[in-house]
Amino acid sequence: MSVAAKLKKEWFLVGMLAAVALASLAPQIGRSGGPLHLEVLTNVGIFLVFFLHGIGLSTESLRQGISRWKLHLLVQVFTFAVFPLLWLGFDRLFHQVLPQDLMLGFFYLAALPSTISSSVAMTAVARGNVPAAIFNATLSTLLGIFLTPLLVSWLVGQRGGGLSLGDAMLNIASLLLLPFVLGQVMRRWWGAWFARWKPITNVFDRAVILLLVFSSFSDSVADGLWTRYGFGLIVQTLLGAAAFLLVVLWLTRRAATLLHFSPPDEIVAVFCGSKKTLASGVPMAKLLFGAHPGLGVIVLPIMFYHQLQLFLCAILAQRYARRATD
Repeated sequence: MSVAAKLKKEWFLVGMLAAVALASLAPQIGRSGGPLHLEVLTNVGIFLVFFLHGIGLSTESLRQGISRWKLHLLVQVFTFAVFPLLWLGFDRLFHQVLPQDLMLGFFYLAALPSTISSSVAMTAVARGNVPAAIFNATLSTLLGIFLTPLLVSWLVGQRGGGLSLGDAMLNIASLLLLPFVLGQVMRRWWGAWFARWKPITNVFDRAVILLLVFSSFSDSVADGLWTRYGFGLIVQTLLGAAAFLLVVLWLTRRAATLLHFSPPDEIVAVFCGSKKTLASGVPMAKLLFGAHPGLGVIVLPIMFYHQLQLFLCAILAQRYARRATD
């Protein structure tokens, strides 16, 4: 594969790197109140993204996957309980070593819901229980609209922060939940249209994420991100994200074995229980933390975790698929 073809295939990763680089070189362009007024444009983008998510959700797929209640319970417990508990141990070990904003970013990673698209795609490649994966990933997304702000507000409150849960929930209800519900309502008439244009809507989804990354890093760089932390921040984030992912992959597989899950259900437990969403994570961070000067640092863990989970889970999916054909 040529370099051009490789870059085209990985355009989203290249775009994230470019957004961080541009924000580092010219933060005044994308910061809040700057000439592009990205604080307004990104809110419009978030609304449209979740409207499209609502149109794309198939309730029939949910009905097909609802019966595996032990599997669903395991996945949701890992997503919203085991991850935060792992963070408590992580914080005890490294809170004096890592910057406070980065520790908050790792907790935010731990509090996020699972991701729909890659969880389902990896489950299909691995020959797992796809309807159960759709149900779990979708349920996780819906629960995350409420549980993620609750978890984050609890931590910020414990540490003397000023996050207003009421304001956060109002922002999330107006820019995430409302468009999602509207999309579900409009699915009856626009569902077929969405299916035809889904590749383009996926590009729009990722373009909004890149805009949010650029906006977040512009604000943080303008407030002294790199002068305070330097390149060591990147290394710390990469190692921390890798540690979280490897531990959770091992734990989900071990739990599925102890509960005697079938191989297709084990695949769902491993992929859905270990994934965290970048598509919802970056927009929600903007709504939860607003103009927080460390927003660029807070979203770093999910940016790294996203790329690592795609890489490692792709390898695992191929191994599961080969095992199914043996």
